[in-house]
Amino acid sequence: MSSQAILERLNANWEPCSAILGAHALAWDGERQELTLSFTVDERFCHSVDVLQGGFSTSMLDATMAYVGLCADDTIEHIPSLEIKVSFIAPGHPGTLICVARPVRIGGSIGFLEAELHQGDTLVATATATYKIIRRRPSA
Repeated sequence: MSSQAILERLNANWEPCSAILGAHALAWDGERQELTLSFTVDERFCHSVDVLQGGFSTSMLDATMAYVGLCADDTIEHIPSLEIKVSFIAPGHPGTLICVARPVRIGGSIGFLEAELHQGDTLVATATATYKIIRRRPSA
């Protein structure tokens, strides 16, 4: 599937948890297996007046890592997270955030992925995660 077709498929079929965060697929680099998503949030996602709540940052990182796994290997049907480690580097704020994710390794039943979340030139958070790989059953 072409990069453009992958982006169109993602943008047409967001899960509600990604859609509420304003998810939009910006780029898929099949050679580097790197996916870039944007998220647009307002004050409803903040605490302390205008600081993005960490759980929403984590959701952005988690979603991008899961989607990159699906894009990198079309035999994957589901990719639930088993463990996520997030490092919060700087506060995020209402507006647009950009998340870039890539697989570190995708095995037969376990995948390791990583991502960074940026707002403008500021690195907001990084994540590494372990995912369970559930593959499509071959059709008979």
